[in-house]
Amino acid sequence: MTTRPRLSRSIPFWGLIAGSAAAVGFGAWLTIDKISIMTSTLTDGSATGVEVYAGQAWALFGAVIAGAGLVGLVAALALSAARSLVTPKVDVVETITWQDEAEPLAAETASDIAAVPADTASAPQNDVEETIEKPITR
Repeated sequence: MTTRPRLSRSIPFWGLIAGSAAAVGFGAWLTIDKISIMTSTLTDGSATGVEVYAGQAWALFGAVIAGAGLVGLVAALALSAARSLVTPKVDVVETITWQDEAEPLAAETASDIAAVPADTASAPQNDVEETIEKPITR
């Protein structure tokens, strides 16, 4: 069974939020900029066809981008709400009984300690101790 990472650690989730927020910001800026240019040039009488007709298309394009960003933010909100409602399924493999295992282990350890001869406990396990005590001559 594989467990998926938490939504707060998911790179695609944060990419969706960041991309949606950027789309909302850019779309709002583009829309407001083009509408303010059209408004100022139309009120002072210096409007050209490019500022009026192309400005309308750019303002509409900015509104579509901002709307797409809002849809992305709503999708991220819905995804996080749905993820919080779903709990992962956890399978219990084996129950652990601590009291049953502790008593036999103590009895085995006590009998094993009594069975070890006393002279083997102080004997060196390898020749490392002997080579450390010898002086090095060059």
